[in-house]
Amino acid sequence: MYFLYSVLTGLAAIITAPYWLIQGLRHGKYLSNLGERLGFSVPGVARLPADHPGAIWIHAVSVGEALAAVALAKRLKEANPRRPLVISTTTITGQQVARERMPFADAVVYFPFDWAFCVRKVMDAMKPAVVAVLETEIWPNFLHEAGRRKVPVIFTSGRISDRSFARFQRWFGILGFYLRPLLASALSNAAMFLMQTETDAERLRALGAPAERVKISGNLKYDQELPAATPLSTWLEAECKEQGRWPVIVAGSVVANEEPLALIAFGVVQGDYPKALLVLAPRKPERFAAAAEFIEEAHHTFVRRSELAVAGPVAPSSSNGKSLTANTTVLLLDSIGELASLYRLADGVFVGGSLVPSGGHNILEPAAFGKVPVFGPSMENFAAIASRFVEAGAAIQVTSPEDAGVEWIHLLKSPEKMQKMGERARRLVETSRGALERALAEISRQLGGTPR
Repeated sequence: MYFLYSVLTGLAAIITAPYWLIQGLRHGKYLSNLGERLGFSVPGVARLPADHPGAIWIHAVSVGEALAAVALAKRLKEANPRRPLVISTTTITGQQVARERMPFADAVVYFPFDWAFCVRKVMDAMKPAVVAVLETEIWPNFLHEAGRRKVPVIFTSGRISDRSFARFQRWFGILGFYLRPLLASALSNAAMFLMQTETDAERLRALGAPAERVKISGNLKYDQELPAATPLSTWLEAECKEQGRWPVIVAGSVVANEEPLALIAFGVVQGDYPKALLVLAPRKPERFAAAAEFIEEAHHTFVRRSELAVAGPVAPSSSNGKSLTANTTVLLLDSIGELASLYRLADGVFVGGSLVPSGGHNILEPAAFGKVPVFGPSMENFAAIASRFVEAGAAIQVTSPEDAGVEWIHLLKSPEKMQKMGERARRLVETSRGALERALAEISRQLGGTPR
């Protein structure tokens, strides 16, 4: 069963290799970590002491999961100082965030491809005592190898989105005779599934997970620590005060072809507030150049974050850099890891991936700062959270960029309403915490009495 899965995924990799090669050459992705993902060279793991007690391995796919993992990783390292803590990601941006936010980790690596020889090489070097997978990355060979080695795998803050579940159902209709037993076998190797909601739990059971190992534990993202001020947020706050720039609109995690929609929404606000400033934050680095082109086409004067004379991940402190001028209407955030701290300055917030059919992104970061998240109709990846916040009067869902602009104006002209909605949003985040403690308890239980 697993051999056939490896053959099929291998054939798929060969067929799609030209696409990945082109993407790697064009955007500088994939090729740089190929050897590491194949298990041939994993520098971070190779530096671990040969006689170390079993490592704690946390897998966080991309940026959102890496941010959610910070508090969990920190607490686990504090409780188990002798054990190496290894963080793995799949994406380059996730890797950058993990390195920046979790400097206490003993290694930050790329997750291996799901072929047995790749997984075995990494596990041989890492010798994991426990693995915590954020959300629900189901890799059959990885789970099978963990089960063979009796390494407990705990899915934490697990979820099965509407889109993912529908995709599984379609494939079950075509290859159910093979996929159902494969998934059931793979999932049986996991020690525990801590799911976000009852719906997520029901869906996972439907995929074949052992019912007695599926629990509802909540969403780790509610337990994220508020990001501290950064050099950029401190600088921008001072600049806006000095120049009388208001309001500040932060459009975060904007995806492909959503950039012009965010600019349209901002344009509506500018009609009433000519001194408004838009912080436009594309979700992925490969969109930075395209976003700049859209801004130019919309005839906005803008500055890139990387051009500023402000220290940070993309720019050293320099007196020769650019600054914010009276004519600047857009700050293009072409960096990774600085968005969250800017939400504290926002007078209006747009959460991207939602005005185009992309599934939406996390609204909890701005909400934790007491900001009112505004988002579009596509929130399938965060459906439960979005619905809960809208019903509580703590967020606003719109159907068009023009509507987003109008809603911001309404809030700006009704500061008392904005404050009340923002307070509801912040309170919802605070009262929904607890997934972190439940995850820590389960991981500690699986580690048992072994060296700490």
